[in-house]
Amino acid sequence: MAGFMSSTNQYLIRTQLWSREIKQLLLDDLMAMKFVRVITDFPDGYTINIPSIGEAETADFNEGQAIKYNQMDTGNFQFSFDQYKYSANSISEKFKRDSFYAQDVIAAFVPRQHRALMEAVETRILSVANSGQTASNINAINGASHRWVGSGGTPPAATLAFSDFAKAYYALQKANVPMRNLVAIVDPSVAYTMQTNSNVTNLLSPMPKWGQVINDGIVTGMEFRFSLFGFDVYVSNYLPQGFSETVNAISVTNAVANMFFSATPGDVQPWVGGFRQMPTVYSEFNKDLQQEEYLTISEYGFKLYRPENMVIVLTSTAAVPA
Repeated sequence: MAGFMSSTNQYLIRTQLWSREIKQLLLDDLMAMKFVRVITDFPDGYTINIPSIGEAETADFNEGQAIKYNQMDTGNFQFSFDQYKYSANSISEKFKRDSFYAQDVIAAFVPRQHRALMEAVETRILSVANSGQTASNINAINGASHRWVGSGGTPPAATLAFSDFAKAYYALQKANVPMRNLVAIVDPSVAYTMQTNSNVTNLLSPMPKWGQVINDGIVTGMEFRFSLFGFDVYVSNYLPQGFSETVNAISVTNAVANMFFSATPGDVQPWVGGFRQMPTVYSEFNKDLQQEEYLTISEYGFKLYRPENMVIVLTSTAAVPA
């Protein structure tokens, strides 16, 4: 008589096994918050006012002529805490009793909620930079454009060219922006364009250390391995995109707003903002619904503070083959 065999004892074999490990999401880096001038000197209220003083003037005069005293121009920058966000999850008592993974689910609530809120913060910061400029306009400052369609590719599938980095450098310099800590935040489609540019090999070949770039690509993590025209280049999935626009008679579709600015700390930083309430966790047991509830709330506001320190070059995500 045959002994135990798989073919004849299937009820004694577990056909499905469940791992103790739960598959985690792949999350990219969030970077925009470090380029924001954070305001903390407010005890209450919703709106922050930051006054400004203009430049002094000079004038010619003759001996014995009365001096005319002028007042300097003044202005007021204002922004509000207009974002009140939450992320909430619950777990029933029955599920906690029934599920092998109940404690893992509960442990994921707070970090996942915090991540969701910070992704919203990242998106908001980059969004207000784009909305802080006038769409379909070159947004000229001191005679230099601060918004245009990328000069690479064939519009409306425009791409970013090396000359756009030089033009962004020129625009910031004309606006008297300190030419230090220069940063460019670009879409992954731009990184693709740069890596497939026929000139990239010639651009990097004079120096042996760039061999790693050719072998492994120009992006490590979310940052380029090298600077272009002084800009440290970062890649982000959170830039404003999915719109169409025409600037200076050049159109772009499936557009994404790539950003160039100086990250010099202090009053130069392009964004200003702050939190009325940092992400705060609340938890309680709901007796009526027999469930444990976790809620994370945050209140914040951001605005483009230095329009002269923001250059936006529009490119098309359609420039990358499907």
